Amino acid sequence: MRLVLGVLIILACVFGGYVAMGGKLDVLFQPFEAVIILGAAAGAFVIGNTGPVLKRALTVFGTLFKGPRYNKAAYLDLLGLQYTLFRLVQSKGVLALEEHVENPTASPIFQAFPTFAKNHHAVEFMCDYLRMITLGTRVPHEMEALMDEELETHHQENERLVSAIQSLADGTPALGIVAAVLGVIKTMGSISEPPEVLGHMIGGALVGTFLGVFVAYGFFGPMAQSLRNIFEAESKYFLSMKVGLLAHISGYAPPIAIEFARKALMSEVRPSFAEVDAATANLAA
Repeated sequence: MRLVLGVLIILACVFGGYVAMGGKLDVLFQPFEAVIILGAAAGAFVIGNTGPVLKRALTVFGTLFKGPRYNKAAYLDLLGLQYTLFRLVQSKGVLALEEHVENPTASPIFQAFPTFAKNHHAVEFMCDYLRMITLGTRVPHEMEALMDEELETHHQENERLVSAIQSLADGTPALGIVAAVLGVIKTMGSISEPPEVLGHMIGGALVGTFLGVFVAYGFFGPMAQSLRNIFEAESKYFLSMKVGLLAHISGYAPPIAIEFARKALMSEVRPSFAEVDAATANLAA
């Protein structure tokens, strides 16, 4: 909804303002200028990015429409899962984790929290570090260093996509100039035409400059920033897991460990202490 609203505001203000000051929309209809600019931008995008980035680029609009996929309910699910796992260790020992870690799809604990269980990356992250705990890794700073390395890799993968979209925003104004120059060259080939014809052709050539700047700063640039905001918000989900696991390894009781995890979340999606307490009150290890 936010994406659609933004697009409508941009189109209404730019083209509405143009018409209001007496401009004619038919002059702006220059399909071949659009082919030159957007086609060249697409080709440059393919040249400048790897296969995985190109594949992820196909999902960009879906990501932008949906926004961050983690809301307060998802974080309550995450905190509840961590609480249940930590209670299990507290009551039955660390080896009780093995059956759940080795086969999370069959684990009643993981399946009790469906939002988390459907997130393959999150399940893998949690199980990998719980498995290391069962194998005897109990040094918090060593675990933290390894987690930071994995989270940084995940951040870099997301940033490659953001940088690719930002490169489109940086390059399309120059491609707009290319289209405008080609339009001027075409116009110069018709220099013997009457002024009204030449004026129309020059106006069409200048549309290339307009279109390049318009899509760069009206669409590609904001898309890159929106993706960055979405990825940063989602990174807090994994940071919360990291903080909770480290607190557990450090010996804190389950309620304290998940309070550490809760504090790592952004304020707009962070459940209150009372909400977490109510959600975990009836959870059994």
